[in-house]
Amino acid sequence: MPKPFTVQQPAELLASLFAIWPGEKKKQIRNWLKFQAVTVNGRPVTQFNHPLVPGDVVAIRSDRFAIPKTSLPSGIRIFFEDDAILVIDKPEGLLSIASESEQQKTAYYQLTDYLRHGSHEARDRVWIVHRLDRDTSGLMVFAKTPHAKEVLQNGWEQVEKIYEAVVEGRIKADAGTFESDLDESDMLRVRSAPPSDHTRHAITRYRVIARREWRTLVQLTLETGRRHQIRVHLADTGCPIIGDAKYGAKSDPAKRLGLHATNLRFPHPETGREMGFESPLPKDLAKLV
Repeated sequence: MPKPFTVQQPAELLASLFAIWPGEKKKQIRNWLKFQAVTVNGRPVTQFNHPLVPGDVVAIRSDRFAIPKTSLPSGIRIFFEDDAILVIDKPEGLLSIASESEQQKTAYYQLTDYLRHGSHEARDRVWIVHRLDRDTSGLMVFAKTPHAKEVLQNGWEQVEKIYEAVVEGRIKADAGTFESDLDESDMLRVRSAPPSDHTRHAITRYRVIARREWRTLVQLTLETGRRHQIRVHLADTGCPIIGDAKYGAKSDPAKRLGLHATNLRFPHPETGREMGFESPLPKDLAKLV
């Protein structure tokens, strides 16, 4: 990385960066700025026309970590970052990992690009620990080392994972448990089925938070982590998640799936320290209930 530079005369930041390090590609410098690798007097700055005054120290940091709640261009918000993990709030509409039809508009790609400061020559990367559906928003954790990935995945059943969903209809009981065997053999749609070699048991605990005439806000805690588990269990009760036409929803008032991952709690894979994160229900869903 370039060495720190002390400003000698007033100037705007981006123009100064080009002048200070003429040997660097302009695209690389813009990426440093975009991904908060540029600091002025030790503080990250992303504003291209930030005014510099004599005596300011401009530096590029290779070991920078995002400030909590930093937003990336894709809409991802970074909740926490250290040498081992990244905890993010994924927006709805963004894939967790690549599919055959989409390689770049994914949380995995965007975070890798962030770690590399936009440089294709860099080797930094993240490792997938778990997934959220494209249309589900909320908290995800990514590993920054193979060891962190292994530790998190091996203990994933013990990780506390809480969601909130806005559903059609009224769930009668204030709290309870959804339990069924899920057949995941169809890549497009999961269904509850009699126990067999093709099914896996799924358990979801729930608590009603609020009721409106035609909708219910429900908190859901996963005891197992099956594909589409929450969506299937709520559809089985006759209260599908709003916007979830695949599982029988007839309304889409928020123009999105009404499911958000609100809480994650797990031991840090390196230190063992208990880590807890909370992301409130997005406003477009909260206003419905």
